Amino acid sequence: MRSSIGGVWLIGLVVTFMLIFVSFLSLSISYNKVFKIKNEALTFIEKYEGLKDGNKGSIQLINNYLLYNNYNTMFTCEIGDYGNRNLSSTNLELVNNKKEKYYYCISKKNTGGSAVNLPNRSKYFVTFFFNLNLPVIGNLLTFRVTGETIDINFPADSLQFKPQ
Repeated sequence: MRSSIGGVWLIGLVVTFMLIFVSFLSLSISYNKVFKIKNEALTFIEKYEGLKDGNKGSIQLINNYLLYNNYNTMFTCEIGDYGNRNLSSTNLELVNNKKEKYYYCISKKNTGGSAVNLPNRSKYFVTFFFNLNLPVIGNLLTFRVTGETIDINFPADSLQFKPQ
């Protein structure tokens, strides 16, 4: 009887450590994928100097890149950000409801301030999401990956600045 109880305890310990290892591996793979997506999105925004909509614009390139990489995580954005709920659309919508879920969030902040020579200087902040997804348990937590562009002079979009 004593050896059977010890065997069950040992199996429980092995299963626990395997679950911890698999969750850490899943988390690191998901983070790596979303980090790469975030960097590509920032590159598209910087290359096109803002968020241009329509065909061959930066929003269309970001959406196509997300579709190509099977990105499907949605989460809530901050009020005042711009989000995308449909990867087939090239329009971003202003977030007014904290409960709506989006594929990604983008905010635009003015960095020119009162500079006379660069009043329209801005910076973009992007946020993408990833889940801690375990095979048997499912989605446990949702994490954010954020990044920002370099300063862009005279951006080519009509997005409003997020209030400071």
